[in-house]
Parts: sequence; structure tokens; C-alpha cells
Amino acid sequence: MPVKVVCENRKARHDYFILETFEAGIVLTGTEVKSLRAGRGNLKESYARVENGELWLYDMHISPYEQGNRFNHEPKRPRKLLMHKGEIMRLWGRTREKGLTLVPLRCYFKDGRAKVEIALAKGKKLYDRREEIAAREAKREVERALRGKE
Repeated sequence: MPVKVVCENRKARHDYFILETFEAGIVLTGTEVKSLRAGRGNLKESYARVENGELWLYDMHISPYEQGNRFNHEPKRPRKLLMHKGEIMRLWGRTREKGLTLVPLRCYFKDGRAKVEIALAKGKKLYDRREEIAAREAKREVERALRGKE
């Protein structure tokens, strides 16, 4: 069954070096699922953290469901992520290292279940970003020059 991507955090790949990625389930209420299926999720500014042996996702915005009633959900509530205990403890150990953090990359539906792809990431410095932009520009110039010769 194909994967239906709901939302992506494009800025994460720009701001961080992605070291490793993981897939985690996400605990949602009924109106959150309906809202996500409608494509009303946003991962900007969101992050994950291990607390008391559990993995939590903070600041993921899921808009309230249009047809929802008074039982509608709160848009930015913390949401529990589901992973195996061993993986969570491994992530907890890795995030204790200096400069490593957990960043959600995308939210999607796989076999009817909502999943979040989280990454173990290291923040980029300003000069790292500038180098990346310069390399991309140089590559573009080379491709442009090669196209002009043919």
C-alpha cells in the first residue's frame, strides 16, 4: 500500500545534519486523524524528546477538525510517539551527547496508520549552511555551462 505524506519539515534538512532516521507511530484522537487525513498538519518548529522512558512530540500543529464538535482536540498538544523500548533508550542515550537532537522530518499514513519519521540530527552552523549553498550554486553553474556547449 502506498505511503500518503501529510506534511513535511523541509527546513529540518536545511538546519540539521541528519545522522539517522526512525519511523514511529503516533497516538492521536479521532478528530486529529480526520484533520491529518485532510492534510491539515504542520511540523515546523516541532521537536521530539525522551521523557520517563517515553518518546513525546512537541509543537506539532494539527488544525482542529472542521466538522468537529466540542470534543475537538487542542492543536499543539504533546503527542506520544510509539517505538520499541530498546530504540527509545538508545535514542535517549544518543540525545545526551552534545549537539544531538530529535527532529521530525515528515508525517504520513502507512497501511492506514499515522506515522512520523524522526531523525537523530546535529545542528548546522551558519558557515555549514553557506558552504552548502555555495556548493549547490557551483553545481548549477557547471550544469549550465555543460548544457550551453552541447
